[in-house]
Amino acid sequence: MGDVGSEGTGGLPMLDAVVPPALEGERIDRVVALLADVSRNRAGKAIDVGAVFLDGEVVTSRSRKVRADEELTVTEFEREAKHVPEGDLSVVVPVLYADDDVIVVVKPAGLVVHPGAGNFEGTLVNGLLARYPEIAGVGSVARPGIVHRLDLGTSGALAVARTQVAYDSLVGQLASRSVGRRYLALVWGQPDSSTGVVDAPIGRSNKDRTRMAVVGSGRPARTHFEIEDTWNVPQVSLLRCRLETGRTHQIRVHLSAIGHPLVGDRAYGGQRESGSDQLRIDRPFLHASHLAFDHPVTGERMSFDAPLPDELLDLLQHLGPPDHGISMESD
Repeated sequence: MGDVGSEGTGGLPMLDAVVPPALEGERIDRVVALLADVSRNRAGKAIDVGAVFLDGEVVTSRSRKVRADEELTVTEFEREAKHVPEGDLSVVVPVLYADDDVIVVVKPAGLVVHPGAGNFEGTLVNGLLARYPEIAGVGSVARPGIVHRLDLGTSGALAVARTQVAYDSLVGQLASRSVGRRYLALVWGQPDSSTGVVDAPIGRSNKDRTRMAVVGSGRPARTHFEIEDTWNVPQVSLLRCRLETGRTHQIRVHLSAIGHPLVGDRAYGGQRESGSDQLRIDRPFLHASHLAFDHPVTGERMSFDAPLPDELLDLLQHLGPPDHGISMESD
């Protein structure tokens, strides 16, 4: 769909693409950020200096809405140092599925998805590059093939693009919210109703900028949940959560905001004791159990289920039989 170059003004454009139908009606700053794999701030600054064009006309407003099939060109971004990752066979990458276009992996908890500040080696991307070197440069030089992410402490299914065509398709599906994502989360307490929706904007916490929080100025976020099982001693619930949006730490923030933080989540209030018993886990109990999307080339709907890792299964077994259970349903 588009090409990302390495030159600024006077050379190849930094981004030359056609707006996909899935991004129809979106703000131009968001579209540039998605297609160029840069921050919203960098995209906005490119607009401010007159470096963004639609159908050859300079864009002057960050809020300008795009139309499908418009020609999008960005001539320059502010300079940002790029770390080019290398392959590393020592990084274990469990693969659920792979074909010529897409790979679905099961990310273990504790494994960083892609290189970044303080984590330039030993990431999932390094392991993928060793096995699938052709993904280098797909979507991003620094984060090749990565179209969505999971937190450091979260395990589960993750899709990786193997070609630029696949990358563009998956990014568009995420933007149009047609990707199915289901998570299993063990939380403290029991929600008042067996099903519910948390609809609250998420942004940087005003008290701690390293954390996210429900804030009025944040970005819209919606999390659906359904009680799967409950236990009374200690009082915890296993929830099935479905994302409409994909904000940073969304499930963790939303469930904490309604008084039911994830067991083991130190950052959002989930490290607590119940009487003399404590559920010991060194990560938030959150697992991306189900992933569904349309195949980037064939259009076939594909779905994948990632089983719970041993440490989470062991914790549930420690709890014993649930006091109440609701059978799981497929998406």
